Amino acid sequence: MAAGADGTDSAVLADFERHLRSERGRSDHTTRAYVSDVRQLLSFAMDRGVSELGELRLADLRSWLGEQADRGAARSTIARRAAAARTFLGWAARTGRIDSDPSRRLVAPRRGRALPGVLKQREASAMLDVAAVRADDADPIHVRDRAVLELLYASGMRVGELVALDVDDVDLDQRVARVMGKGAKERMVPFGIPAARALTEWLAARRALLGPRSGPALFLGRRGARIDPRQVRSVVHDVLRHLPDAPDLGPHGLRHSAATHLLEGGADLRIVQEVLGHASLATTQIYTHVSVDRLRTSYEQAHPRA
Repeated sequence: MAAGADGTDSAVLADFERHLRSERGRSDHTTRAYVSDVRQLLSFAMDRGVSELGELRLADLRSWLGEQADRGAARSTIARRAAAARTFLGWAARTGRIDSDPSRRLVAPRRGRALPGVLKQREASAMLDVAAVRADDADPIHVRDRAVLELLYASGMRVGELVALDVDDVDLDQRVARVMGKGAKERMVPFGIPAARALTEWLAARRALLGPRSGPALFLGRRGARIDPRQVRSVVHDVLRHLPDAPDLGPHGLRHSAATHLLEGGADLRIVQEVLGHASLATTQIYTHVSVDRLRTSYEQAHPRA
């Protein structure tokens, strides 16, 4: 496999990584995961005596996934690794690195369709009330945290999309944000008056944190650099800790909550798809299941003959 001692071909993996980033527009997270998965696959194949990439067979791929299952890997993890293998081997075949793609008949277990955790509407309101009270102390970080939470819940954007926002990406008059989503696809996301007010206050407080590393970043950390996803997760968890009955969610939980509450309020499914930036309507439809579950629970609690 023209491989190193660890069973990987560094040049091929480097080319594959560039393909994922520049040609497929994959996120940093997905790129790292796929490259790591392929590195594991090649190492596994090397241990089985596969010395050349073109010698990989469907049986090797199935054995690799089977070993993951035997070790207790989650179905979602196995499905992602199968997707990484298919992407890699399809690319290798198209670019002439192998004669044929052995992954074309590779089938992985379907991802579990577990319902995402969401806040109730009253819990979301209580969360934002807590953030507003904290922001009353005029600490720029607390003012920022309020704006972050308001915008996440109002827009349903991903945490990676939020931290990538620049000041010019937000139009407070039109109350829309220009978001760069997965696959480098740009979309316009609306937000409401409360989020616009919180952002206005943050932009005034932001001046206190400006420094050499600030650039055009909308949200800044204490030292003036662009905020990162880890900081946003900490903000969400910290505020939700003040609500004893609310589930402990991260930023993605606020995205789930926004989608669910939009549908509960009567929004069209395709509008929610557009707001969330889902490529497939099937991805958005999981939120209809959440809403139906809530409807059933409310019915059973309220109707005397439920």
